Amino acid sequence: MKRTAIFLLLLSGLFGAGIVWAVHETAPPSPAALSKWIPAGPLLYLEAKDFSHLLADWNSSPEKKQWIVSSNYEVFSRSRLFLRLQGAGQQFAAAAGLPPDMNFLTQVAGGHSAIALYDIGNLQFLYITYLPGAKSMQTTLWQTRAKFEPRSVGGVNFYVRRDPESQREVAFAISGDYLFLATREDLLAGALQLISGSPDHTIETEQWWSQSVRATDAPGDLRMVLNLEKIVPSPYFRTYWVQQNITDLKQYSAAVSDLFRTEKQYREERVLIRKAPLSSSSSSMALSDNAGMDAAAELVRLVPDYASIYEAKALPASDACFELLQTKLLAPRFGPEPPSQVAPQVVLTSGETGSSSDLETRIDDVQNQTASAPQNFTALQELIGATQILASLQVQSTERDRAGVFVRIHSGIIFAAASDWSEASVQSALTGSVAPSLTASQLGFAWQRESGYQKLDGLWPLVFSIQEKYLLVSDDPRLMTDLLSNLDRLKLDRVNPDRPSFGRESQTAPALFVAGFRHARERENFARFSSVVDRPSKAQSNVPGMEREPQFFSENMVSFSTTFAGVSAERIVVRPENDRVRQTVTYEWSQ
Repeated sequence: MKRTAIFLLLLSGLFGAGIVWAVHETAPPSPAALSKWIPAGPLLYLEAKDFSHLLADWNSSPEKKQWIVSSNYEVFSRSRLFLRLQGAGQQFAAAAGLPPDMNFLTQVAGGHSAIALYDIGNLQFLYITYLPGAKSMQTTLWQTRAKFEPRSVGGVNFYVRRDPESQREVAFAISGDYLFLATREDLLAGALQLISGSPDHTIETEQWWSQSVRATDAPGDLRMVLNLEKIVPSPYFRTYWVQQNITDLKQYSAAVSDLFRTEKQYREERVLIRKAPLSSSSSSMALSDNAGMDAAAELVRLVPDYASIYEAKALPASDACFELLQTKLLAPRFGPEPPSQVAPQVVLTSGETGSSSDLETRIDDVQNQTASAPQNFTALQELIGATQILASLQVQSTERDRAGVFVRIHSGIIFAAASDWSEASVQSALTGSVAPSLTASQLGFAWQRESGYQKLDGLWPLVFSIQEKYLLVSDDPRLMTDLLSNLDRLKLDRVNPDRPSFGRESQTAPALFVAGFRHARERENFARFSSVVDRPSKAQSNVPGMEREPQFFSENMVSFSTTFAGVSAERIVVRPENDRVRQTVTYEWSQ
């Protein structure tokens, strides 16, 4: 199996010293759960079935070979995170007396393995791996034990070495068929005491662990359990967490993720444990009312097979629905520029340090860049606000023009309401929204009725259709026709449930959120589009004698997309429960 790169990249960046994890379908038998040998207190626990096999698989995979020569890796190798991890690796080498390179990692990689991370900033961890005694004694670590100080606990000998400059520690031991490696002496000693039968507290006695594990079924090929109450407040996590959704994560106390692999698919089952159970008064959606989630699941069935990106939401807020229409179809525009996190450049002048106008510039707060909706959108905003919308769906796809030069983006939006839409009201609201930007005194502005929808007469591409409780709006007649065709088939399915299902997403169960991305279809178009967008920046950055940073979209992201060209599609489904949220993320592989 050559499909391990996504997870290895994530985990290698996290642990830095070279502890990378993943799994294989057939793992050696495990005599005991490794978690019962982990002392209490870790922030994160990761357990795999066969580390050794997958590490060899990753080293020989085409994904690794392509990634290490990509622009994405080039940018990563210059990042602050990479440099910090590199420095931690050097300190580990000074403490252990040998570098934590791939040769070292290969030697200490066994079968059933686990790692517990106790400190993100200092990368303090405990590592346990199933490595029969003969293999353990062939490792460089064991053969250089004379450089370590011997210790003993619970009748087991272990070895410790400390770097006086960085105060980093490295400790290891061999107990039976297991190799123990830690960056703190007390962690290793605690694990050995637990093996000997000491009643000390383990990770299994902690509430965040027990809550997470109880909420799941049998573990997958790879299991990760996180103590979010400790991880989220960490300044390191807040700095380096790419998603930057810290506020959303604050409502959860713990999480567990199980990875299941097959030849053509990775499936990740996540469970996030809420700090407090939901109540109907504190939630925008009562858990007993599944109308919104049923509607979202039905809307997903309308997605055409050629659509590249789709996103369905149950019970979306009216403001979010209005903004979706406005930004995707009616008034496409760039959002406000985010506040810069880079220090301003110093411009040398003849001595001036400012001007009188600078005295009125506030520097003690961030200016609100959220603009209110233009007056011509008021009617549409009021119409959406007065309508109970059960679910929304947005669909996007791209296509090349006939010359193959430009890439055009087409969008479609569907709102499923609790009651029928008024065609006259929708038409009037849409007219009032777009007419002021296109015409004066309504001259040359009219709607033409086509087969099943109405089309704006003019150069601006806009079509809409009312189908009882469904409002469909798009900028592409072909996309509108296909959405209507699938909607007709959905209605027939309601009348005759025994009809064969249709569409790729016909088996979607009720859900709060469903989204998908078809990477295989969009990969080349994205590369073409981003190369055109980044072309001016490339020209400006080609300064002789200066090293050029790869462009973010056309080089950095495109190289990452090319590395993982084997990922044909990704899909995520979110389903809420009273005290937890379940997420299923699926990666489809084409090779």
